Amino acid sequence: MYTSDTQIRVRYAETDQMGYVYHGNYAAYFEVCRTEAFRQLGISYKALEAEGVGMPVGEIRTRFRRPARYDDLLTVRLLLRQPAEGTRVLFEYEIYNEAGELLTEGHTLMVFASMTTGRPVPIPADILAKLAPYFSDDETAGPLTPPKAPVDAPAPAAFLS
Repeated sequence: MYTSDTQIRVRYAETDQMGYVYHGNYAAYFEVCRTEAFRQLGISYKALEAEGVGMPVGEIRTRFRRPARYDDLLTVRLLLRQPAEGTRVLFEYEIYNEAGELLTEGHTLMVFASMTTGRPVPIPADILAKLAPYFSDDETAGPLTPPKAPVDAPAPAAFLS
């Protein structure tokens, strides 16, 4: 699993009349965290786009637990719980305030796509290589991959009689 934290200070312009962060700004917070996480991994969106590959959002979900307010220092945590595969990668997010309270959860499903055709394309090999060290063999196994049996596992009791 890969995690990355990014801190964002809430600006006055990001709040609504109630003093809460306007809900539409959370997508931007997710994007900032995702871009910084990629930068930490040595992955550049700019370079990716120069190669003709974009990463449009295929799905976004946000669940609000508590409001964030003006001048709060937020920690936006990105979690990659499962390896990227095929043409997509699922980024999960948690947003905490300075007291460590969970304010918001969400995810974005990003699709690698050709910038000329708009059609999905395989995840570039260099990106997969940079993400691979963060996942064990068990995490990279697909849902139909049988679990590895321990070599020295004792025989079930039914076979011992």
